[in-house]
Amino acid sequence: MNAAIRENVPMSELTSWRVGGCARRLVEPEDRSALVGVLRSLDPSEPVIYVGLGSNLLVRDGGIRGTVVLLRKGFSKMVRLDDRTLRIEAGVACAQMARRALQWKLSGADFFAGIPGTLGGALAMNAGAFGDETWRHVKAIEWISRSGDIEWVQAEKFTVSYRQVTVPPGQGFLSADLVFEPDPAVTRKGIRELLARRAATQPLEHPNSGSVFMNPPGDHAARLIESCGLKGWRIGDAEVSVKHANFIVNRGQARARDIEALICHVHDTVQAKTGIDLTTEVRIIGEPGHDA
Repeated sequence: MNAAIRENVPMSELTSWRVGGCARRLVEPEDRSALVGVLRSLDPSEPVIYVGLGSNLLVRDGGIRGTVVLLRKGFSKMVRLDDRTLRIEAGVACAQMARRALQWKLSGADFFAGIPGTLGGALAMNAGAFGDETWRHVKAIEWISRSGDIEWVQAEKFTVSYRQVTVPPGQGFLSADLVFEPDPAVTRKGIRELLARRAATQPLEHPNSGSVFMNPPGDHAARLIESCGLKGWRIGDAEVSVKHANFIVNRGQARARDIEALICHVHDTVQAKTGIDLTTEVRIIGEPGHDA
């Protein structure tokens, strides 16, 4: 079986917040057949969690009792199927997708440069940036069931909304066909401008997980959080960014429990002061720590 298997791996090494307890088992398959072998070797009741770059993910201090599947090296291919369609594997970084589409003179992929994760994660949450989102470009996806069965599914079979995709438990995205528009005049200017805007408005100097809350209809989570005087609010080394209020940063020694407590405090404060019930965009998983 071509899959590196490790026990008790700190998720702080694999998440962009740099926090989290250990995964009981971490598997990094080299290809689909290795992944199928791993899934079929596990007890059917064993929870399986797919991770790419570990952004948009908060792992609690008690870690993960199940198996984490790391989709990186073995799922990193991009090919051009025709003049408009790219087949991209789940482990490809979104920023890499944007650059390659540019090289192939395809427009419409620039916004992926602003998503700090892989295609697999972008598919799972319909990630977006700068006014566009992943599933607007998806034609079909390839996924794998908990029992190790692989199939292709057309995009219209999914229920997709803002930052949400209905996915049955245990399913993992392996690749997708995405459609963009040919444009011989496309240049790097668009990506450069988006990245400059991102650097100017987001706290990239500290570990973070991107936007914490979804924007409510007709408003912005960052505006609401700032209006409640929460910029700079800290619990331990977790801080509501003074640069962008919808980011929580790790100032150095934050624990997952600090970040989760700060998320709850922001949510409750905004709800109490504005009546708006913010929904978290970040995924929170795992067990509480023993000293929580």
